[in-house]
Amino acid sequence: MLRNIKLLVAYDGTDFHGWQRQPGLRTVQGSLEQAARRVVRHQVVMIGAGRTDAGVHAAGQVANFITRSDIPVPNLFRAIGGRLPKDITLVHACEVPLVFHATRSAVRKLYRYTIHASRGRPVARLRQRYVYHFWQPLDADRMREAAQAFVGVHDFAAMASRGEERETTVRTVYACEVYRHYDEVIIDVEGRGFLYNQVRNMADTLIEIGRGHWEVDCVPRILESRDRRNAGPTAPARGLSLQWVAYDLNNLPATDDWWVREVSLEPDTVEPTERPSVDSTCASSTSSPE
Repeated sequence: MLRNIKLLVAYDGTDFHGWQRQPGLRTVQGSLEQAARRVVRHQVVMIGAGRTDAGVHAAGQVANFITRSDIPVPNLFRAIGGRLPKDITLVHACEVPLVFHATRSAVRKLYRYTIHASRGRPVARLRQRYVYHFWQPLDADRMREAAQAFVGVHDFAAMASRGEERETTVRTVYACEVYRHYDEVIIDVEGRGFLYNQVRNMADTLIEIGRGHWEVDCVPRILESRDRRNAGPTAPARGLSLQWVAYDLNNLPATDDWWVREVSLEPDTVEPTERPSVDSTCASSTSSPE
């Protein structure tokens, strides 16, 4: 019988070439698939909620995979988690309906961009891998005011980097909040889905406003232009983190049998894994199953 396993994953993206599997390169998807394959003993296709770029981090990435294994979820959680590299961890695991798809079933996501706005480097708190060090002071109040123009349904073509291949560049942003925490200016962007580099381009546009180079009311004009050259440069990847992805598991959208086309369950040649006799449908790092 096929089962669908949903994973909550966190990782430091510094040393990964992004989420998506790439031949010969170290990626988050590839590392998760390798670990899961060793446990369930068949080929695994790991589907992620967001295809984070090289250097982008995640506190709440969601992934799922289809398996025919009958290993209980707590044991899958321990066995897969124990085979991951040191810069990836499993936070939670549970069994979900077969129609659940980490990408297509998502209803909201929140990305966070963090800027260390100070002359001093962010080394004292060991934050240099997770923030963009901007040497000049930023006016968070100006940035906060300007950020409200991003909220709503807009054509974000001006915020999409070259290489975007979606049919439409119209996206919905539910919230765009800017606040300060000591020397850090944090930008939280919540939406249903995002274009390639959209959040990083929004972040640097707000930085230009925060440093006083652009007026607070420039965002609507930039969006209306649909011209990428009118927005700020793409902010560095290290300041971005996928914080969470939300789903409505009680009202999953009707889909076709996607797993039949996308998932291969061919046997693998790895060594078998022990199967303790624990039975549950959920496991997390905060409550180790006994």
